[in-house]
Amino acid sequence: MPVADVAAIAGIALISALLVGVLGVIALWLLRRRSLMLQLCVVILAVVLAFATGVLAVAEAMYISPHDLLVVVVVTAISAVVALAVAVVLAMQLLRGVRSLQKLTHSVGDGERLDATGSLAVNADFARVAEELVTTSERLAAARDEVQLLDRSRRELIAWISHDLRSPLAGLRAMTEALDDGMADDPARFHRQMRRQVDHMTDLVDSLFQLSKITSGTLVLRPEPMSLHDLVSDAVAELAPVAQARSISVIERTSPEHTIVGDARELARVMMNLLANAIEHTPTGGTIRISTARENEVMLLSVEDSGIGIAHADLDRVFEPGWRGTDARTPGAGIHGASGAGLGLAIARGIVEAHDGVISAHQADVGSRFDIRLPASLASAP
Repeated sequence: MPVADVAAIAGIALISALLVGVLGVIALWLLRRRSLMLQLCVVILAVVLAFATGVLAVAEAMYISPHDLLVVVVVTAISAVVALAVAVVLAMQLLRGVRSLQKLTHSVGDGERLDATGSLAVNADFARVAEELVTTSERLAAARDEVQLLDRSRRELIAWISHDLRSPLAGLRAMTEALDDGMADDPARFHRQMRRQVDHMTDLVDSLFQLSKITSGTLVLRPEPMSLHDLVSDAVAELAPVAQARSISVIERTSPEHTIVGDARELARVMMNLLANAIEHTPTGGTIRISTARENEVMLLSVEDSGIGIAHADLDRVFEPGWRGTDARTPGAGIHGASGAGLGLAIARGIVEAHDGVISAHQADVGSRFDIRLPASLASAP
């Protein structure tokens, strides 16, 4: 075929396709705010018409026989109609996938969990988007559960703290009124009771302040090399009179070689809280065992008591602020600075985690056991 004929054919086809393409672009711009299905139909129609127009224009220019031209027109028209029908069916299937994605998106926004993506098997891209939506919904659901748990814990804490403050305040008011009215038979005893109530509220406020620093991230640590042996010995020596008064034996199994780098003051508070908690829940004549050990690059500090233990369902809740393991709203008096408001273990967890450590509660053979794992000091002996 001569080059001139090829150029003429290419020019006719190109001009026909460009004219239809320009009309398609104009139509899409006019329908830019309409439905996706209508826009897909315009795209499909523009493609088919561009092809058919080029074929017919070239055929009309090349073929002289009316019979042959009619054959080309009929074949092109039938092919165009069939192509349009097939394209519309495929577009409707694609549109169903888009609508399914819209439903999934609304479900994620409404807080529903997405369990399956079988209705989105239109193509691999939609399937991947659906999987991402399912993963996002799971993360959002987990975040909502965590927020609800924190909100419930916050409400319980506020209710318990309010009661814990109301009780001593009511007692103080009653005693001060009795003293003012001269109704107190033993003013010295009233003053001692008032002092105990004030000390209890001071401990409670101090615990709340410490917990607020932990939760707000404003707790400042002053790390230094320290011995777990000294940490345990100091706490046991301070609480020994309380344990002896209850006939509770405290057994230490520590080593001076077990050292860490941490804030001695804050970790001493953790040790005091754990030991006071153990003493409070150990019956008369019971035993408390405190031990330290090295596990590779981690130091383990364990406090085990012979009390009634902790229910398995409550092991994950013992570190929640305000949790006392009972529905009673009246706290105990606390041991040696403990507020008795259920904040000691929450504070202990916050301090341990601030040291990049982990604290956990377990059921022991008799009673319960609390384990603290802290990074070992480089100066520690192997």
